[in-house]
Amino acid sequence: MRPSAKSKTKLKPSSATSWEFEAIGTHWWISLLEHVDEQKLNYLQLKVAERIECFDKTYSRFRDDSLVSRVANQAGTYTFPEDSRMLIQMYRQLYDVTDGAVTPLIGDVLVAAGYDADYSFQPKELHTPRTWDQVLTYENNVLATNQPTVLDFGAAGKGYLVDIVAGLLLSEGIDSFCVDAGGDIYAYGGSTMSIGLEYPDDSAKVIGIAKLHNQAIAGSAPNRRTWGGYHHVMDPHTLRSTIGLKASWVVAESGILADGLATALFFVPPEKLKQFDFEYLLINDKNQYRWSASFPAELF
Repeated sequence: MRPSAKSKTKLKPSSATSWEFEAIGTHWWISLLEHVDEQKLNYLQLKVAERIECFDKTYSRFRDDSLVSRVANQAGTYTFPEDSRMLIQMYRQLYDVTDGAVTPLIGDVLVAAGYDADYSFQPKELHTPRTWDQVLTYENNVLATNQPTVLDFGAAGKGYLVDIVAGLLLSEGIDSFCVDAGGDIYAYGGSTMSIGLEYPDDSAKVIGIAKLHNQAIAGSAPNRRTWGGYHHVMDPHTLRSTIGLKASWVVAESGILADGLATALFFVPPEKLKQFDFEYLLINDKNQYRWSASFPAELF
């Protein structure tokens, strides 16, 4: 998955069992807002690490041994795990509502632009990707391609993995927790969590504090991954990085929805996403703010 600069936990509970680690190219912080003994904690840490590794080995375009890398090397038919169903369905919804702007087929464009597995940042000639229906079919966890294709799930994959980790904790009887994967955050149970909204021009500052309870928040900003006139939010139609929007945040019931919509807002206005239930905050390149009426934050 791609690194990104997003919302981050600025205020953390003082009485919690927590651990931090690096995975999928970003920093994770998981806090259990209830007591667990050392044996249970060690067990949970192992289960979380194994689940993240399994997800990464399927969907990462940055590792040679992933299933996505096999798809990139050869056309064919591939059986994906059961968790692919929700991810592919979300991408198809985002693809349709953004007229193809949010697409897993952006991977070939990102690689050509220099955002490749080696992080070379050496752009080559870019080509407009073919449409979804020209390249991909997906049914019953089976994905088929008619050409080698670099799939990129960075627009919603990290948020989805946060949901998966949250679901794992719930299945193990943990009823109050916060999962933070590089700013894609899911808070459940306990009291309301306070989440700092990072100022896109200065990562040491926040522009406000969001309040989160049994919800997810995700943000997207190009400020930390820029090179040679590009940043990581690429438009497949223009073959350029998006302009006009400096940062977006979305609060929704799930990480996959919050993450995916935070990216979609770089391509379409909130009104075009009305089929989804979410709240948002946007900052344009003139530092003008726009937010939905119920966005749960105090802005400074």
